[in-house]
Amino acid sequence: MLPSLKVERPNVTLRELALQKMRTAILDARFLPGDRLVERALCEELGVSRTVVREVLRHLETEGLIQTLPNQGPIVATLDMASAAEIYEIRALLEGEAAMACAMRADEAIVTALDECIGHIQHAFDTQDHHAVRDLTTAFYERMFIGGRKHVAWEIVQSLTARINRLRALTIASDDRGHQAVQEMQQILAAIRAHDGPRARDAARAHVERVAEIARALLDEGQENASWRRAG
Repeated sequence: MLPSLKVERPNVTLRELALQKMRTAILDARFLPGDRLVERALCEELGVSRTVVREVLRHLETEGLIQTLPNQGPIVATLDMASAAEIYEIRALLEGEAAMACAMRADEAIVTALDECIGHIQHAFDTQDHHAVRDLTTAFYERMFIGGRKHVAWEIVQSLTARINRLRALTIASDDRGHQAVQEMQQILAAIRAHDGPRARDAARAHVERVAEIARALLDEGQENASWRRAG
């Protein structure tokens, strides 16, 4: 029987690829907060149509990475402490409960997966691969939430992933954050391994509270762009 001539469609559409490129460009500080995003220039840089660019910009606006100003058009959104504080508050609540649930249910496979994630995060910090730090940290929390059977809570976190990663892009470049973050995540894992739910919850919340303090200090000092330039 002759093979089919049917052309296989790619799993990722052009719009999705352009969206991934733009999201990464913002998180990696190719575009800084306040920068104007001109459609014609983006069409040339991305090699896509204006229709695709407009769809991508609209999607990034729903994620909180872009805002549209009257008579100016889309710009890279700036971070304000009020919004950041609310995100950290949500994180502390959901991650604390997920860590406690994971501690009560975790088996050896989950503990091993979390441990491996932390090892990869340490390596990414050591090599200053901040893009990998963000992706691996997201993977760590996904395993923790799913390990605790907090599927709906994880869906809520995913809806905030872009904004969470913007804040991570700001804080992971701060002095000695790599060492601190890994230590804090190891404390969460130690409590999960010991099946100590309350300790896991407290460790997860302490981790979020610490990074919230760092973000607040940087935003208060107006260091957002400077920190992102170091991260990039």
